[in-house]
Amino acid sequence: MFDTQGLAILVDPARTAPGAAFSIAGRARDEGVSLLLVGNSFGDDLATGEVARALRAGGGGIPVVQFPATASQLVGDVDAVLLLSLVSGRNAQYLIEEHVRAVPFFRLHPRVRVVSTAYCLVDGGAVTTVESVSQTRPLPGDKPELLAAHVEAAMHIGMEAVYVDAGSGAARPVSGSMIRAARAVARGPLFVGGGIRDADAVRAARDAGADFVVIGSLFERERERGVRDLVAAART
Repeated sequence: MFDTQGLAILVDPARTAPGAAFSIAGRARDEGVSLLLVGNSFGDDLATGEVARALRAGGGGIPVVQFPATASQLVGDVDAVLLLSLVSGRNAQYLIEEHVRAVPFFRLHPRVRVVSTAYCLVDGGAVTTVESVSQTRPLPGDKPELLAAHVEAAMHIGMEAVYVDAGSGAARPVSGSMIRAARAVARGPLFVGGGIRDADAVRAARDAGADFVVIGSLFERERERGVRDLVAAART
């Protein structure tokens, strides 16, 4: 599932109807997107299952991976779940509590792959949804050594993947120096998202070591040529 690299699209089920999700997935398939993520920071689970099914139906084999905020949001119609531990914060709910609540779900859905993921929120110049919801402060955007220490600690306790995020609505993306610091100690796939607004930002993140560059509303806004540019930039 993670043996390829490139552009990942994050679809918010609270803002995307199933029909629109089907269309987004088809477009992603046609233009070479590597991964489809479904989720948001609020944990709204009302439409997640329908949207996930629509993404799988329209994506033609692109892996659909859930990006959950809470255990109550989990759905079985995905290939995998990024089981996020907010290691940059100190709120026990997002470090272990939601994971304990998720145990019954995973017992009922053994087919869904669980990917333990160190989630690091980095300051992107604005207060983002995830910061407000989690009640945690992001790591400073100019302290790569601090990010590296958090990622390395996560590797020591056995986490498989790393997600470095400036958050939805960030004024600026995660810097190259921060990504390189995470890449130097991460042993699994590295996701980077938040504040990415053009192909140059996608290319910069990939050049710095991100395996998957995650975009959301940018994919929906861009015209056909712009999306192709983003996909091409993520292949460099």
